[in-house]
Amino acid sequence: MAGTVAPRIISTTRPTLAALTVALLLSACATTPPACLPPVVEQAPAAPEAPLVTPRMVAARDAVRSMVTLQDRLYRVAAPILINNAELCRTQARSLLGFTAKNKWSYPGEYADAAEAVLGYGDTLQVSGVLAGSGAARAGLRKGDELVAADGRPLPTGPGAETKAAAVFGPLVSKRAQLSMTIARDGNNQVLRVPVTRACAIRVDLGNADNVNSYADGSRVAVTRGMINFAQTDEAIAYVLAKDIAHNVLGHAASLRNTATIGSMIDNLTSVRPDLTLLIGTSGIRPLPADMEAAADKLALYMLARAGYPIEQYNSFWQRLASQYPSSVLNGYTAIHPNLGQRVVFNDKIVAEIRAKQAAKKRLVP
Repeated sequence: MAGTVAPRIISTTRPTLAALTVALLLSACATTPPACLPPVVEQAPAAPEAPLVTPRMVAARDAVRSMVTLQDRLYRVAAPILINNAELCRTQARSLLGFTAKNKWSYPGEYADAAEAVLGYGDTLQVSGVLAGSGAARAGLRKGDELVAADGRPLPTGPGAETKAAAVFGPLVSKRAQLSMTIARDGNNQVLRVPVTRACAIRVDLGNADNVNSYADGSRVAVTRGMINFAQTDEAIAYVLAKDIAHNVLGHAASLRNTATIGSMIDNLTSVRPDLTLLIGTSGIRPLPADMEAAADKLALYMLARAGYPIEQYNSFWQRLASQYPSSVLNGYTAIHPNLGQRVVFNDKIVAEIRAKQAAKKRLVP
C-alpha cells in the first residue's frame, strides 16, 4: 500500500549484540577460568597455640627433674656395692640385668605430664638407669633406650608397664646366662645380647623428704633427700647405703618385726607426694639394739672395701651425723640407729682388720 511503512520484524533466533557478548564471556570463562575468577589469596595456616604451662606444672617439672638427678646419683654410688658383694649378700644375691626402666605412667597425675616434658617419656618403657659394671652396661644399653621386646616377646606399654615388664623379665633372667633385648634408639631398632649379672638384689630408692634418715625393710633401701644433702660426698652416701644393705642381708627388719612398718614408710617416701605427717616421731619403727648395729657396721665396712670405697672416715661420718642430729630428733637416723658411742672402737678394729687382709692379699670376707 502506498505510503504504508512495512513493519520491523525482529527475529527470535538471532541474538542481540548484548546477548552475544554475554555468551562469549561465559564461554571464555568456561574454558579459561583463571582469567575470569578473582585472584585467590593464600593464607598461611594459623600457628598452633602453645600449650598453657601453669605454675603447678612448672613445679611438677622441677620436682621430677630434681628427683631423677638424686636417684641417678644413688644408683651410681650403689652400683659397685651391689655388683662386688654378691658373695656377701648370701640369700639376697640374684641374677640381674642391671638396669631400671620407666615411662610417663610411672608418675601420677601432673607428674606424668612433667615426665613427658622433662624426660621425654611416653607410653613405651625407657631405660632410666644402668648399673655400672652390670651386664646391661657391658652390652651397651644406655639411658633413654626404649624397650621393645625381650627374647622376641613384645614388652608392655602404657599404665602398669613397669610391673608387667618385671613379670616378663623375671623368668627369663632366672634361666639364662644372657638375654636378647630389642631396643629402639634414635628411631632405629637393634638387638643387644645382655649378659645376666650376679649381684645383691637390693632395690635402692630415693626418699622424697627432707628428714635426715634412711630405711631398710629387708629387700629395699630408701635414702632421703635430706640424708643425701647432709652426706654431701659420694663416699658418705656409700656409707649410708652399705649400712642399710647390710641390715637387709642380716635380716634385722624381720628380726625386730619392723618389716611392714618400714615397708610402709618406704612406699610413702618413694612417691612423688609423700605424706610427711607420717614422719612424726619414729613412726612406730623400733630402734636397733647395739649388737645388730655392730654386726651391720662390720658387714658394711667389708662391702665398702670390696667396692673400692675408702673406709677410714666411716666413723667420723656417723659421729658428725649424731652430733648434728642426735637421737632426740625423732624422725632422724640416730633415733632408729642409736649406740654409736659403743661402736666407734669396734669399727676402728674392723678397719684395721680389713687393711691387714688386703696387705696379706687375703679374701675380704668377715
